Amino acid sequence: MMSKFIAIAFALLLVAGSAAAQKGNAVSAHVSGPFDVKLAPETVTPADPSLGRMSIDKVFHGALDATSRGAMLSIGNPSAGSAAYVALETVTGTLDGRAGSFVLMHNATMEKGNGVLNVTVVPGSGTGALAGLAGKMNIRIEAGKHFYDFDYTLPAKAE
Repeated sequence: MMSKFIAIAFALLLVAGSAAAQKGNAVSAHVSGPFDVKLAPETVTPADPSLGRMSIDKVFHGALDATSRGAMLSIGNPSAGSAAYVALETVTGTLDGRAGSFVLMHNATMEKGNGVLNVTVVPGSGTGALAGLAGKMNIRIEAGKHFYDFDYTLPAKAE
C-alpha cells in the first residue's frame, strides 16, 4: 500500500514539474567543454569483487564553470565485456553565467564492449538562477581527456 502511494506521489511530482517547465518562455542551449575528473575507490561492505563504489570529484570548464561531488556504484564481468554503473552528482557553479546548482543522474550499461550512457538533470533539482533546469549531458573521452556536451532548457531570465 505504501509503495503504491509513493509511486502515485512521484508521478504527480513529475507531471507538476513538467507543467511548470512549460509555462512562460524557455531558453534552450547547447554547451560543450572539457572537465577534469577524480574517482576514488570506496570500501564496499560486505566485500564483493564484482561491485565497485567510488567518489566523484569534477571541475567543469567553459560555459559550465562548476565543480561537482558525487558517488558511483558499478558492477560487471570484465572478461565478458559487460558492466553497468549508476551515479548521482551535485554540480555547483555557473551555466552560461547563471549561478546555482543541480543534480546529474547517470546510468550506463556495456555489453560485449558496446556501451550506452544516459546522463540527465534530476527534475526539480536546480537551485538559484538554475531553478527549472532540464537537460541531458553526453560525456566524451578523446585522447585521454574528458569533455561534456550539454543540451539544456531553462526558464527565461526575468527582465
